[in-house]
Amino acid sequence: MPNHHLTFMLFDIEKSLSISKITHATLTTSTKLMPQSANSSDYLVNSELVNTKSYHLDHLPELNHRHLDSSGSTNSELIAALQDGTLNPAKMHLLTAETQSSGRGQHGRSWQSPRGNVYLSLYHPVHMPISGLLSLIIGVELAKMPIIQTLNEQLQAQGLTPIGVKWANDLGFYQQAQRHKEPSALDNSALDQQTLPFHKLAGILIEPVMQAGKLVGVVMGIGLNVKATPKLTAQTCEGMSYQAISLQDICKMLTPQAEAITLPSLRALYEQMSKALMAAMTRFEHLALEAPTGHGYYLERFLQQFDAMDALAGLRLRVTQEYNNKEQVVTGHACGIDTHGCLQLRQDNGKISALFTGRIDVIY
Repeated sequence: MPNHHLTFMLFDIEKSLSISKITHATLTTSTKLMPQSANSSDYLVNSELVNTKSYHLDHLPELNHRHLDSSGSTNSELIAALQDGTLNPAKMHLLTAETQSSGRGQHGRSWQSPRGNVYLSLYHPVHMPISGLLSLIIGVELAKMPIIQTLNEQLQAQGLTPIGVKWANDLGFYQQAQRHKEPSALDNSALDQQTLPFHKLAGILIEPVMQAGKLVGVVMGIGLNVKATPKLTAQTCEGMSYQAISLQDICKMLTPQAEAITLPSLRALYEQMSKALMAAMTRFEHLALEAPTGHGYYLERFLQQFDAMDALAGLRLRVTQEYNNKEQVVTGHACGIDTHGCLQLRQDNGKISALFTGRIDVIY
């Protein structure tokens, strides 16, 4: 493709993203208070679910939305229906459920699924290889949702840590009280024992869908804690240093003087999250088209946005990796991601390492 054609293509993409930003800004403002003319089925009033006739997004027929009272796992159920031919893999498909009996997270971990939260899986056809950037792009797009941005405005106004994107598959935050505590030389021996828990609001699970050995699409699963906060024990944490938190919990963290925030209904969140996932796939495709041209404008824009939302930025980490059936542990400070989506860690010796997998613990 000649360079001048590429320029016009990139301009059109940028224009569409700008329009999306304007629309998003309008939505962000409108979510702070429920207007009198609003449909009550789109909101949670006083953090309680309003009865709705249907959760289905009938006005978005391209999503082919199906809603269940209960699912074993929305990801598993959607993948099975695609692989056995029940669903057409050339089209998008959205599956939501009010609860899951066998919800899954990363690496086969369980995902507790009490009622009152979002359990959503969107299948999207793809025509290119999937990289580690996709989950980070999804995290950024989810963090742009009106309710997240509204809460972040209030959190930052009160000097609290905003909701961010934690590499590589989560939304949430680390409590600010410990963020800037620097270890002294005398503390170094205790670093392995002192960890700061991550307050996890949402998790992302991306799974490929194959047919005849060929990638035909991906299922993007999102679990978002809205009303219910799973009670994690030493067993249900499965060795991970995090605690669950919900949108309702975050609202309660704000002082009484804060502007009242009305949480969206599950149906409204289904719509916002589905649009965020579609925007993420579009953005991922744009980056893939841009890569072979040698241009990096949209990649740089994404990296800048991620840096502004990076929940690990500047924190001291302990990263545990498996190598040849042995655990390897490295420590250092998080310093963003590289162009492939790998976590960059500035080790104590000054060397910067790019990590594509591993267990992350914040230490202090």
